[in-house]
This record gives sequence, structure tokens and C-alpha cells, in this order.
Amino acid sequence: MAIPSRPPKLYSYEPLVINDSAGTDSESPVNKAAILLAGLGLLVLVSGTALYTLLGARSACDGSSAVGATIGGPFELVDRAGGLVTDSDVLNRPALVYFGYTFCPDVCPFDMARNALAADLLAEQGHDIAVVFISVDPERDTPEVLGQYADDMYPQMTALTGSAEQVKAAANAYRAYYAKGEGSGEFYLVDHSTFTYLMFPGNELGTYFRREDTAEE
Repeated sequence: MAIPSRPPKLYSYEPLVINDSAGTDSESPVNKAAILLAGLGLLVLVSGTALYTLLGARSACDGSSAVGATIGGPFELVDRAGGLVTDSDVLNRPALVYFGYTFCPDVCPFDMARNALAADLLAEQGHDIAVVFISVDPERDTPEVLGQYADDMYPQMTALTGSAEQVKAAANAYRAYYAKGEGSGEFYLVDHSTFTYLMFPGNELGTYFRREDTAEE
């Protein structure tokens, strides 16, 4: 009976040698093919795993996991006049939607100024774009506070607030994150996501923008 002279090397192309009964050596093409297939299979597996890991890391870094086809949805909020409005009332034209709060010391003013400039630039090109600001701090952002904020920041802005439940429902629809920080009384910060969503009527997401994107972009 033929017995292998040594075990095959998985990563070697050296042929497997078989000692036959006459004492001569001969190659086994079947075993050689099996070794090559095993090596190729391992290479494909490693390459596929590396690609999957790379894409996953990119998704986690670029924030694409925060947005997607499920962004947007029905909501009921309160406008600066204290009236109840729905997503159908607000998103009756293309809109740049942002979640923030009026007491935000740095991030929100910058982002909203950028969004306002983008809307003005688009208006010069004949595009009518709404600028929507949804507060994630309903405790302090009353309709009156939002009205003053809009007048100071961008009078054409649609500024919205609501009850804690209404704000949470709207934020959930947009996968927007926010969390009240530590502090006493009215002195606290709110941690929140900073995406700007380009929405179309019917709660259709066009695209989204990050903080580093410019008004021209």
C-alpha cells in the first residue's frame, strides 16, 4: 500500500510524493489539487474578512451607520407661535433639518449659520430651501425663546420645540442622539448629534451633511 513519505505543506506548492511498492516516487495530482484549492480558499477567506473589517471601520468612522433609508418620519411639534405643527406642515418643500438647542455655546450657532448661508446660496440659484431647527432641550427652549433665537440667527428659520415626548419622537424618527448633561437649574449642556439632513416632502431623505461640510458643499 502506498504511504505518504511526509505530510503535505499547506502553503507550499511542492508536490506530494508517494512511495509505490516498487520503491519509486510519483506525484499525486489529486492531492496537489486539494492543497492548491485549500490554499486559495484560505486566501479568499482572509481577503474577504479584511475587506469586511475595512468597510465596517469606515462605516463606523464616517457616520453612515447613523443615517440611512429609515431617516425621517411623522412628528408633531410646537412652532414659535405656540401652534401645533406636523411634518407635513414643515416639510412642504426641501428643507435642511437640524437638531440642537438655543443655549448651545458653540456648535449649534456655527452649524445653523452654515445652514442659513447654504439656503441663501441656493436661493440665488433659484432653489427654495427651508431651514428647520428642532430643539432637543424642550425644558428651556420655549416657543418664546425659539422665536428670539430665530430672529437673531436667521428670521426665515422654522424653529420647533414641544413636550419631552414630542421631541423624543421626532429625534427617534431621525435617529438623532441627545442627552442632557450634568448641571443645576438652567445651567447644563446637552450632548447631541450634529448631522444636517436634506429632506424632501414625504419624509424623503436626500442626503446628510456633517459639521465639517461647508455651505458651498
